[in-house]
Amino acid sequence: MSIKQYEVLKRASLFLENHNREAKVAEILLQHHLQVSRSKFHMLMQDPVPELVLEPFNAAIEKHAETGVPVQHLTGVESFYGREFQVNEQVLIPRPETEELVQHVINVTKQNKETHPTIVDIGTGSGIIAITLALELPNANVYATDISEEALKIASENAAHLDASVTFLQGDFLQPLINHAIRPDLIVSNPPYIAKSDEVHLSDTVKTFDPKLALFAEENGLAAYRKIIEQLPEVLNEEGFIAFEIGYQQRDTVNELMKHVFPKSQVETLKDINKKDRILTAKINY
Repeated sequence: MSIKQYEVLKRASLFLENHNREAKVAEILLQHHLQVSRSKFHMLMQDPVPELVLEPFNAAIEKHAETGVPVQHLTGVESFYGREFQVNEQVLIPRPETEELVQHVINVTKQNKETHPTIVDIGTGSGIIAITLALELPNANVYATDISEEALKIASENAAHLDASVTFLQGDFLQPLINHAIRPDLIVSNPPYIAKSDEVHLSDTVKTFDPKLALFAEENGLAAYRKIIEQLPEVLNEEGFIAFEIGYQQRDTVNELMKHVFPKSQVETLKDINKKDRILTAKINY
């Protein structure tokens, strides 16, 4: 006996709620397995769900409910800045807050007099920041670094799929820029910034499935910022600009790190949509 789409969705949503998971995941997974657009998905509510779709959909729902595996790992994609990016267990799943970081960088770059700025994304992961900037700022020369070969493979595939011109370099933080004598006008980074002691507070979906290399940093979450800031004088152009995504309690400490290396820098902190400190920027003056 065939089951209509709205019945399948209702049953799966209730199943997830009973397992303390978000009911919305059922809609995302069913749309993915049906391979239809969002608008068409809602038009098909009275249609039966084919058995070839129902079986893998139910399996995905059960796996998410039991293990907390992110829905993005089940679908293999996540949306960022209006585009679809490939993701897997080797890269951090894009967060909405990072879109705000990207938007700010776009605004700053457009206000700058430099016609062909060099922009570098440090710790690129799936490539979302670098690729988005390359597509939104076609006159920019965009580079991206990551220490993970697996992450760079995903990022390169995303760039090819979206036809974005980005040069990817493997290495630790700014070291590839030093090695290749690249002098950026703007550096952007969403580095690992969670203290290891805070792991206990994270959901199983995050701490079990996101790569620890992209989540945690030593020195109470500050090690990545310290390393990047210490390397900046070797690469960043005079009057260059840096934009970090930060943990909402890290404003003062990252500000201090920046001021220690660049006492004359103009540091500013911006809040995210949830009114939490999320973006720290600095106009560098040597």
